[in-house]
Amino acid sequence: MRYDKGHKDATHRQILETAASRLLRDGIDGTGIAPLMADAGLTHGGFYSHFPSKDALIREALAHNLTQRRGKLRHSAERAAEPIEGLIRYYLRPIHRDMPEKGCAIAALSSEIARQSEATRAAFAAELFGSIGVIAEALPRGDDETRRRTATAIMALMAGTLQMARVVPDRAQSDAILEDGVEAALRLARLV
Repeated sequence: MRYDKGHKDATHRQILETAASRLLRDGIDGTGIAPLMADAGLTHGGFYSHFPSKDALIREALAHNLTQRRGKLRHSAERAAEPIEGLIRYYLRPIHRDMPEKGCAIAALSSEIARQSEATRAAFAAELFGSIGVIAEALPRGDDETRRRTATAIMALMAGTLQMARVVPDRAQSDAILEDGVEAALRLARLV
């Protein structure tokens, strides 16, 4: 049976969304092609009509995830009275800690990406720098270089804070880690 191009595009998008969610939840090694395709409601054999390899899927799924997250970061900054505070509080919130499969690949997968192919690391880095750019835009002042450097530090602080908050089983301690991260990131932002 032949499908129109719109069907293939929709199927491709469904695979990407399913893959991004599974990668964030289960990690790269914990995400197999057959279970991923089953979650997407497709057969394992259909995978290769969309992607030449698992590595290609990883690159595209992570780019998809980070592009969406970047839009949400930008939106959270635009809606806030103080853009950088809105962005930081959006990123370091309990729901982001509790639902990694719906969150940001930077916090969920950076350590795994470091062990992937150069092409995957380069694609991930490009998306990472895009997110850093959104943070830099939200900073209240400073020249371009200062804003970029501060935004890089804020992104690192936020991702590390989220990772630590996810590890701590005590809810109150985990919440305190998130709030400490918010305060530290805001102090950095206000130094610019």
